[in-house]
Amino acid sequence: MSTGDLLNIHPVELKFPFELRKQSSCSMQLTNKSDEYVAFKVKTTNPKKYCVRPNTGIVMPGSTRSVTELPTILVWIVLVTMQAQKEAPPDMQSKDKFLLQSVVAPDGTTTKEITSEMFNKEGDKVVEEFKLRVVYIPANPPSPVPEESDEGSSPPRPSVLENGNQDSSLLDAVSRTLEEPKEKSFETWSLISRLTEEKTSALQQNLKLQHELEPMRKQISKKHARGLSLLVVFLVGLFGMFVGYIFT
Repeated sequence: MSTGDLLNIHPVELKFPFELRKQSSCSMQLTNKSDEYVAFKVKTTNPKKYCVRPNTGIVMPGSTRSVTELPTILVWIVLVTMQAQKEAPPDMQSKDKFLLQSVVAPDGTTTKEITSEMFNKEGDKVVEEFKLRVVYIPANPPSPVPEESDEGSSPPRPSVLENGNQDSSLLDAVSRTLEEPKEKSFETWSLISRLTEEKTSALQQNLKLQHELEPMRKQISKKHARGLSLLVVFLVGLFGMFVGYIFT
């Protein structure tokens, strides 16, 4: 985990299971460790190759400072998808990199209000930057085969691969087994990312509405208190006139 003054970032490398002609995805988690609203933006050296969702967002403070005690999202999940590749890179090494920028934003800022100017380094503004490199890992690493000693070894058993029909059906079954978890994992991460973004936006809009309604509540409270005071004065005066009428 990488840590700065504003965000914790996990992991520090983006590891993609690499397989020709198939999409691959991984994710990173962003946690706000400050008491401020933090805006983030994700860039890449190869934007045509990767899709980042969301590439911008607002991570709310780790501690709730609102008097309304609304819940806050403490962790942002950013999904990064690599498009299907026709060729493998030399030695399975990638030169692609990602840059994550973060900056303090005004309280109540929403994702829709984020602009590129917010991340410009001007004057005393502090813009934290963290670079993440891309790592390719084998999609289907070979399983280790236990070695057998010559002594006492049993005679080789006939392999099911000797039969052409069995060979084809076995390979198809294995392929389906390997592909299903990847598709489900990609769909799951996409759903989590979208729901996180929608929930954050809704909470930010709620907080902003609470701040806008607060002055109106104070005015209503003042008017109510003023009206109550006038009613008390009226009742006291009426009572005094009644007592004066009795004793005259």
